[in-house]
Amino acid sequence: MSLVGRLIIDLDAIVANWRALDALTAPHVETAAVIKADAYGCGATQVGTALTKAGARTFFVALPDEGASLRENLGPDPKIYILAGYPIPEPHSHPSATQSPLPVGGRLREGALSARHFYATHTLRPILNSAVQAAAWFRDAPEGPCAIQLDTGMNRLGMELAEFTSLGSLPASVRLIMSHLACADAPAHPQNPAQLAEFTRLTKPISDLPRSLAATAGILLDADYHFDLTRVGIGLYGGWPFTAGRPAVTVHLPIIQIRDVAPGESVGYGATWTAHRPSRIATLSSGYADGLIRALGGNATGYIGSQPAPFVGRVSMDLITLDVTDCPTAQPGTLVEILGPHQTIDDLAAAASTIGHEILTSLGTRYQRRYTGA
Repeated sequence: MSLVGRLIIDLDAIVANWRALDALTAPHVETAAVIKADAYGCGATQVGTALTKAGARTFFVALPDEGASLRENLGPDPKIYILAGYPIPEPHSHPSATQSPLPVGGRLREGALSARHFYATHTLRPILNSAVQAAAWFRDAPEGPCAIQLDTGMNRLGMELAEFTSLGSLPASVRLIMSHLACADAPAHPQNPAQLAEFTRLTKPISDLPRSLAATAGILLDADYHFDLTRVGIGLYGGWPFTAGRPAVTVHLPIIQIRDVAPGESVGYGATWTAHRPSRIATLSSGYADGLIRALGGNATGYIGSQPAPFVGRVSMDLITLDVTDCPTAQPGTLVEILGPHQTIDDLAAAASTIGHEILTSLGTRYQRRYTGA
C-alpha cells in the first residue's frame, strides 16, 4: 500500500486549453503562455515543452531564475519575458550594483554574474515596470529586447503617464507594450472599460508596437481587449473563469487507517468535530504541507468512487480525516479523489474561501507525480 498521494497532470488537456483560448482571438493575435511559479505548480519544463511543441512562441514567468531554467529546457527559440522586470540597486548600495550580482529568485546575490550578463546569457526579456528599471536596462543592455508595462488602474506594477512620457522616444529594443486588468473576471465591472480606454489612450501614439492587455479572463471579455498578444495563465489548467476548459490536474490520496468513532468522541486537533452517530473515520496521508490548506478542514469533500466523504476535524501538516461512514467500500489503501471528475480546483478553492490559483500553486513536492499526454 502506497503512503503517498498521486498527482497526475494531463498535458494534452493543457495544450487543448491553450488552443481553445487561442481560437477565441483573431488569427493575427498571438496567444502566449504564463507559466510562472513552476507553471502554477504543474511543472514549467513539462508544460513549457508541451506548449512549445503545440506552437506557443512566447512565455511569461515571474522571476529571472524561472526564465533561466525555462530557457535551458526549451532552447533558444521561444521569447521569455520576466514579469518582475530588471533589478535595480538596493537603497544605499553602490551605483554599479546592478552590474555585479546575479538575480536569483528575484533577489540579487553578491559575487555572481552581473544582472546584465545573466539576462543576456539566458536571452531573457525584462518587462520594465518603472522609469528606474528602464534607465538601468537601457544603460546596461541598450539593444536587448524588452517590454514596458503601463499602470492603467491596478496600482500594482507599471508606469503611469508621467513616468512613461519621461522616457521620451522609445528605443527599437522595446518589443511589447502591456498592462494588466484588475477586474476582468467580473465582466460587468466598470473598471474593465476604464482600463481599456486608458490603455488605448496611452498607447495610441505608439500603436505600431505590439500591445497586450488580456490574460485569460480578458480574452473572455471581447475582442476589443485582445490587441496583438494575449497571456493565458489559469486558463491553461481549466480554471475559472475558463469554465469550458478541460481540468488538467488529478489528485488522489490513499487511506492509511480507518477507525470506529463512537457518538460524543471528537476527531483531530482542537476537537473541532464530534461524532453524532457511530462513525468510520479515514485518515489520509496528506495535509497542508502538500498544499491542502488548513482552511479546508470541515468544509471540503473527498470522493470514493462517486460517493462523497466529507472532511472532518482540522487539516494537519501531514494528515486529513474524512467521514467514510457512508462509503462501505472504503478500506486502508483505497484512493480518495481530491481533484478529479467530481471536484475541480475551483470546487476545492470554494471550500477554502480562496481561488483555484492558490490550490494549484500550493500543491507540494511529496506526491507521486505523473504526466500523461503530449
